Amino acid sequence: MNAVDVRTRILREATRLFAERGVSGTSIQAVATAAGITKPTLVYHFGGKDGLRTAVLAEFMDHWRHELPKLLTAAASGGPRLDSLVEALFDFFRRDPDRARLLLRESLDRPEELRTLLRDSVQPFTALITQAMRMGQMQGAIREKVDPEAFVVLVISCAVGVVAVGPFVSGLMSPEPSVDAQQAELIRMARVALLNPPGST
Repeated sequence: MNAVDVRTRILREATRLFAERGVSGTSIQAVATAAGITKPTLVYHFGGKDGLRTAVLAEFMDHWRHELPKLLTAAASGGPRLDSLVEALFDFFRRDPDRARLLLRESLDRPEELRTLLRDSVQPFTALITQAMRMGQMQGAIREKVDPEAFVVLVISCAVGVVAVGPFVSGLMSPEPSVDAQQAELIRMARVALLNPPGST
């Protein structure tokens, strides 16, 4: 196994354990054991728990630094592109639900650190999305009363919540709605709330 594979395995297991137990409740040895490596190997790659946590969150943020620019026009263009934006958001978390759970865990354990990390790493790109939404409002595609910043925060919060706790909260319903059904309903709600009906302008 090469160094890249080892690093990837460590980050994956650290994400899972940090999401499950919190950073303070997870030992370096537990991550090393889960990754099938020795503790010195982990320390060689990340230096310690603080370095490992930083790397886990950096990987999380790097994804959006690469993906968001590709999707900037989605909110302004509406229709299938809006669907693609929300689907891409869901896909990131559904491919590894521990990402959503880790985000919730960090929001409880280290809220100010997470706020700073999101502001510094992702806010420049979400600001571009809200600017695109305002352009869509000027063009008449998006409802005038929509608050772009609030809309983006709510969609992201809903996506994280559906993936992290939706499978459990769905126990309130009978029959229980699947995560697929919850995702489809969120997209439907987002489109209705955001877009002006055809011919309304």
